[in-house]
Amino acid sequence: MPGSSRALGLLAGVALDAVFADPRRGHPVAAFGRAASALERRMYADSRRRGIAYTALLVGAAAATGVAAERLARTPSARTALTAVATWAVLGGTSLGREGNAMATALEADDIDAARARLSHLCARDPAGLKAADLARATVESVAENTSDAVVAPLVWGAVAGVPGLLAYRAVNTLDAMVGYRNDRYGNFGWASARLDDLANWAPARLTAVLTVACAPLAGGGPRDAYATMRRDGAAHPSPNAGRCEAAFAGALGVRLGGVNVYGGRTEHRPELGDGAPPETEDIRRAVRLSRAVGLAAAAVCAAAALTRWRRR
Repeated sequence: MPGSSRALGLLAGVALDAVFADPRRGHPVAAFGRAASALERRMYADSRRRGIAYTALLVGAAAATGVAAERLARTPSARTALTAVATWAVLGGTSLGREGNAMATALEADDIDAARARLSHLCARDPAGLKAADLARATVESVAENTSDAVVAPLVWGAVAGVPGLLAYRAVNTLDAMVGYRNDRYGNFGWASARLDDLANWAPARLTAVLTVACAPLAGGGPRDAYATMRRDGAAHPSPNAGRCEAAFAGALGVRLGGVNVYGGRTEHRPELGDGAPPETEDIRRAVRLSRAVGLAAAAVCAAAALTRWRRR
């Protein structure tokens, strides 16, 4: 696909996401999730080999759908429109920001029950017993991580591989969210999905961290602090990717992230990232503002990369 169509399509998809966000019903990613669940019921076994086959089938099908769609789009305008729709379908930046702000609104109203109920829209952390400070930290951490997963990474793969890259990446990330857990059921079956997600997000997470450093002043922070925290604390996180994003956000916002998290009865002790105080409710809105700035910067970088790649050819 010519780079001009790809670049314009990526930018148009970002605009569509800003206007329409994720539909409440009939979202293509939700349809993929239902298909993945149905296939899991047929293929599941406590086996890495079976999990590898499961992941390969679904990611391969998503990539093949993208290849077929691009072959059918024969004109530049059709390619641009196809890329725009695919980009909109896989992006989640606007919905991420809305969920973050909704959490902030609930906490500002001291409605802890409503805030706990909203946490599942952002992460898989167990909300029972969480206080306002815990919910604020969970939200800021989720906004930081998902700025990469839901915004920057799809744009990177769209710039690199067009519609097949967009669809395949979203398939990988969705499977990780469904089966990529270290528990009794998915420790083996979900291993391939989790490792493939780590690989697919390696470069996007680091781009997210760099852009967070550059955009730190828009959230009232300083690039120097954001960079220093990213370099010092990014590798301490158990995730090879999320830690870079969370550490950069912590430095940019001047807060301290990390601590005790509970996932389905399993307790994790995460290392602390940053030197500030734990995030407060107002920091959620700053994190959302920073996330949006990073997303726009990523759109510009990825569109430019698509154009440059085409011109070099």
